[in-house]
Amino acid sequence: MGDVYGTVKVAAVQAASVFLNREGSTEKACRLIREAGAQGARVIGFPEGFIPAHPVWYHHHAATGAVANKLAVELFKNAVEIPGPETDALCAAARDANAYVVVGVCEKLPNTTGTLFNSQVYISPDGRLIRKHQKIMPTVGERIVHMGGYGDTFGAFDSEFGPMSGLICGENSNPLAVFALIAEGTRMHVMSWPNHFPTSGDPLRNRVAIDSQAFAQMSKAFVISACGTVDEHMIEMLKASPEGEKFLRDPNCCGGSVIVDPMSRIIAGPMGAEEGILYADCNLELGIQMKLRHDFAGHYNRPDIFQLHINRAAPQLYRVHNDPAALAAPGSDERLPAPPRQLANPDSDAAE
Repeated sequence: MGDVYGTVKVAAVQAASVFLNREGSTEKACRLIREAGAQGARVIGFPEGFIPAHPVWYHHHAATGAVANKLAVELFKNAVEIPGPETDALCAAARDANAYVVVGVCEKLPNTTGTLFNSQVYISPDGRLIRKHQKIMPTVGERIVHMGGYGDTFGAFDSEFGPMSGLICGENSNPLAVFALIAEGTRMHVMSWPNHFPTSGDPLRNRVAIDSQAFAQMSKAFVISACGTVDEHMIEMLKASPEGEKFLRDPNCCGGSVIVDPMSRIIAGPMGAEEGILYADCNLELGIQMKLRHDFAGHYNRPDIFQLHINRAAPQLYRVHNDPAALAAPGSDERLPAPPRQLANPDSDAAE
């Protein structure tokens, strides 16, 4: 009889955040997770920074201007701690849905102010927080409020369907990041995208389709691309110029969620600017068929010529030696505080 791979129903959630409202966005995400689960989805992907929002105001306002400063402070006040009450709620929804869930959040570290990360949260069908991924390089205006993550949160994670992975926006076209996930054997990949790109250049949906099909071609994985969209509440809070507001109301500026198969075919979508959930049935044997032709981390590559090395260690900025409080403890000669920035990652390896 041999091995059985089966068919998996997946979902891409396209929705607008409850803009800069952590609790409202979390409640909306949980409702959408349960809705997708009720339709049989076993893998559910969400947009970038869905809780509480993505800092798109830098497309419309000067970085140090009053509007941008005000919105950036609200972003921090509504950012998510991992783990925390918001991830607890998401885990409960994933358990109710019996699905793997990937949600984009703006993350802050406990007991800190001023540093944020653009992160994805990975949750299992039993309601367990698997790990997180912090975007390794913030893009354009994101750099003003987001710090880049390190190798300790990068990589595929195990699932009952085989290795799965996720990347955020521009990371999905980073050749080395893409190859690393191919080498880790990803079979299903979630791309989290914002609700619009800068006002200059191609619309978001064009890049989403290109990157989704390119990733599928190279990896032979199914790709679930979840895009954000725009609502009136966000437009009102952004206080964009008349030209900016006209851009935001253009249905071509946002949306475009797609699901792509290992043959690089779009099998669901692209969506327009509307809110909704995109579904597709993914026959995992198709990935085998295509990898037998091109396995870029196997028979269709040359490790004697090409090699990639990944550092999974996070640098430690702050260390304390000979702490008097620690020296007073029996049997202790120094105390090294746990790195304040990192959620323990059970899947990470030691630095190479």
